[in-house]
Amino acid sequence: MCKFNPGRRDGWLSHRLLVGCLLGAAVAIVGASGAGAQAVPDAPGTNGLQVPRRVSLRQGPSAEHPTAWVFKRTGLPVEIVEEVEVWRKVRDASGTEGWVHKSLLSSRRTALVLPWELKGGSTQASATLRDDDRESARAIAQVEAGVLASIINCERGWCRVSVGDYRGYIEQSKLWGTYPNEQIK
Repeated sequence: MCKFNPGRRDGWLSHRLLVGCLLGAAVAIVGASGAGAQAVPDAPGTNGLQVPRRVSLRQGPSAEHPTAWVFKRTGLPVEIVEEVEVWRKVRDASGTEGWVHKSLLSSRRTALVLPWELKGGSTQASATLRDDDRESARAIAQVEAGVLASIINCERGWCRVSVGDYRGYIEQSKLWGTYPNEQIK
């Protein structure tokens, strides 16, 4: 859970990204790389629909607006950039924006590793997963750009994450799905 202070701008941003990641627990953009969808539990307050499921990202805040994207993969983080009644305008790591119903949101926090390094479907970049939150800590694995990580917590510029069967620490600056120096507990 993020530290949230409604009187501070960074608390507001943390809250927005937390809520944005809610959508990421249920969906991902067509053409995103990776394996098939993974099941995640519905968050409190959702409409009880089966997860994972296919959903649409719309061009405007209503079911009457045309579909812009169809999401297929679960877990990708998104950021909420606007709210209109029960609709949320979201942005993904590539900058794609669209509207989705708030019932598709979940509280699970995820992040993409170095998504800005992906070019033409191939990647050479990676981040080191370490057994502690310091640069000199033992390396556990190399995590390629574009890999999805589940965030356990973040503090002091490092995030403890889960990637497949591995758990460890990655520098927060190498993740899209958190704000710089955001604390997540």
